[in-house]
Amino acid sequence: MQVALARAVEQIPHAGALPGGCRFELKWDGFRMVITRDQHGANLWSRRGTNLSRTFPEIASACLDQLGPGSVFDGEVVIWSAGRLDFGALQTRMGRSPRSAAAHAASHPASYAAFDLLAHNGRDVRNRPFDERRGLLEQLATTWHPPLNLSPVTDDRDVATGWFETYTAAGIEGLVIKGGDQPYPAGQRGWLKVKHRETIEVVCGAVIGTRSSPQEVIAGLTIDGELRIVGRTTLLSPSVRRSLAPWLAPPAEKHPWPTQLPRTALARFRSARSDVVNLTLVEPVVVEVSADVGWDGQSFRHLLRLVRVRPDTEVRSVTPPHPA
Repeated sequence: MQVALARAVEQIPHAGALPGGCRFELKWDGFRMVITRDQHGANLWSRRGTNLSRTFPEIASACLDQLGPGSVFDGEVVIWSAGRLDFGALQTRMGRSPRSAAAHAASHPASYAAFDLLAHNGRDVRNRPFDERRGLLEQLATTWHPPLNLSPVTDDRDVATGWFETYTAAGIEGLVIKGGDQPYPAGQRGWLKVKHRETIEVVCGAVIGTRSSPQEVIAGLTIDGELRIVGRTTLLSPSVRRSLAPWLAPPAEKHPWPTQLPRTALARFRSARSDVVNLTLVEPVVVEVSADVGWDGQSFRHLLRLVRVRPDTEVRSVTPPHPA
């Protein structure tokens, strides 16, 4: 099932920017998850279509107990640690055996924030306006209890601005904005999103070093339909190298980048002793980086700092921070 996507904008839009008026929601720092509940049970699906029911058994169990058959929900799975969203803890839940997943569910339990309803009583409601879907979702959520939660929404831009400015400390990434009259835009960028500009998503298409011990990330973005090299990161710390290495794999097909670059192609290549810099090509994977300033529509003038890997995000969904 294709999920709805959001297009990045620079500022919180005015209240009438989308059909039916804007509805502002929190942008959670977690994994996108679609929950299906039928007569056979409950299943948790990642954005890429992977069944995560065994990865998050506490969520699956709650869905089985609290959700009625014939319903489909869109939302985000998150983990809270000391009052803040903990994406690192969420990543540690991936790829574990059922026994290990159960142990981690007990020590680092996950929560689900539902923000849309796609089916109700066996009826597809994606073509209904958002406000109608939201009304049904709120009715269903009156009987829920954690780990199932209803993601908050407001039509007040001032309130949304307060959320945007205040909830950063809790790890909220920003806001998602939907139109009150909008049907569910499956597979389309029909929603808007505003993120705090400290971090952005890029594509790791190569590294300096080896796949088992990457030293720097070569960042790419799709511009005019082509994955282009747009920058590189600072030297990775040992802990960041260890977190990145498991996600680096040889290219599955022909790679669009060369295995060598001129030393002058990207400014200030560290420890380059020749006129070229060797690249280790990898299967493209999305990473989040911190970028201060200097995006000119084609490349970053300043070095990026790797924040974390985003293996749950599709490469094709990553777009430049400004129109190229």
